Amino acid sequence: MKIVFMGTPEFSVPCLEACVNEHEVLAVFTQPDRPKGRGKKIAFPPVKDCALKNNLEVYQPEKLKTKENYDIINELNPDVIIVVAYGQILSKEILEIPKYGCINVHASLLPKYRGASPIHWSIVKGEKITGITTMLMDEGLDTGDILLKRTTDITEDMSAGELHDILMNMGSKLLIDTLNNIENIKRIKQTGENSYAPLLNKKMAKIDWNKNAFEILRFINGLNPWPLAWCKYNGETVKFFSGELTDEKSNNKPGTINMVNKDGLFVNTKDFVIKLKDIQFFKSKKMHISQYILGHNIDQNSKFE
Repeated sequence: MKIVFMGTPEFSVPCLEACVNEHEVLAVFTQPDRPKGRGKKIAFPPVKDCALKNNLEVYQPEKLKTKENYDIINELNPDVIIVVAYGQILSKEILEIPKYGCINVHASLLPKYRGASPIHWSIVKGEKITGITTMLMDEGLDTGDILLKRTTDITEDMSAGELHDILMNMGSKLLIDTLNNIENIKRIKQTGENSYAPLLNKKMAKIDWNKNAFEILRFINGLNPWPLAWCKYNGETVKFFSGELTDEKSNNKPGTINMVNKDGLFVNTKDFVIKLKDIQFFKSKKMHISQYILGHNIDQNSKFE
């Protein structure tokens, strides 16, 4: 099958590699190169790196919805366009070019968690099961007909980074199953409860200590490795990577630190005390609390804000 592939981040790479191995990739569309890191050096999107290694033609338009890009894709005349976390909306005209339409690989069980950050929000919202959906795209936001689904469990201590890697590899396998059986797959209209997973940002990542312990721990896990849950301590930002529930009921105001030792930082919530382990205080590096307290003091009964 002749494919035009559209994708940008690491999540998209296994799907591109699978398409290269199993089918014919005519060209790759990805986002423009961007400054990255503290040095703001220009970096290629991961999909571009993969495409170049496979000697594929790469296009990086700032805006996909132009006549020039339509003409390029129309001239390529793909059987199908594959879209995996591309980051741009396809026009109606582009959607109508391929014989088999445009197929999106989405990291949730649609219609739940449509939008940009389904992996994070499925953990934050306390889902026990999530998965991958291949979908025939239409003009709506993740509203097209469902082709295939695969599910996976979300464990209690799973981070967004861990779930990302599971779904990333699951997605490439489901995509190939979809492509290889495209003419026989029964399309299913999206029905039932739907939800939206908005793009995360650092402002949204502030911890509300007035929530219960489970909600806070899910929040921390769901925002690891980015943008990382945070709060303020003595006016400075503290970021959290992991934690666990204790059986100790909270006996002070939410956010108050009960105890600090080499095992963790014990903090009150609405109902139970949680133990926070891997943290990043101020401008220091990520470290276990046992390392941090060797050279710094954290006052018992002080409060996170």
